Amino acid sequence: MPMPTEERVSQLVAELVARRGFDLEGVAIAAAGNGELAPVRVKVTVDSDGPADLDAIAALSRDTSELLDAAGDFGESAYLLEVTTPGVERPLATARHWRRAQGRKVRVKLADGAERIEGKARFDARVGRLADDDATIALVIGGRVKPHRVHVPLADIAEAVVQVEFNAPGAAELELAGGIAPGRPVPGEEPADLAAPGQHSDTPTEGVAE
Repeated sequence: MPMPTEERVSQLVAELVARRGFDLEGVAIAAAGNGELAPVRVKVTVDSDGPADLDAIAALSRDTSELLDAAGDFGESAYLLEVTTPGVERPLATARHWRRAQGRKVRVKLADGAERIEGKARFDARVGRLADDDATIALVIGGRVKPHRVHVPLADIAEAVVQVEFNAPGAAELELAGGIAPGRPVPGEEPADLAAPGQHSDTPTEGVAE
């Protein structure tokens, strides 16, 4: 029996994810081993405005497993389900990503033809507040030494990826950024990603942290 597509699984789980107060960030399906009988890994990535606790992720994982089993798209084929939150080094692709990344350090690449920021098309910055119309983002550049704020249209940004930080940001640059998004970790104090993997089988499994 052919495996369901990532689009199909996304359609199946989207309503459940939203009902639990999460946003569906993506579904990835890949082989979990070698050979024709090897199970596939189904990774469902979710996010929310507030902090995602392990119990909520584990409960969502169990319900997602039951939903996929009931839909029957995998038939008798084995699959490994992992419900997880985005990793630290995540790309920022939507307005909500930028809103949730406030206070974080990002590596920015401007689109071709966009106005350069102080002559640069690539630079590091700390994310500030997103405009009310979701069209412009405030970015703090200059680091700890000469932090200052610029405003960049989201349409001018081709790529932006959150960076891992091992030290706390400077007080001045964090103040210019408007602080850290509510419920988000303090830069320099990175928590482990939350994940609740489950295994498709005849016996129920409980979500655990990786």
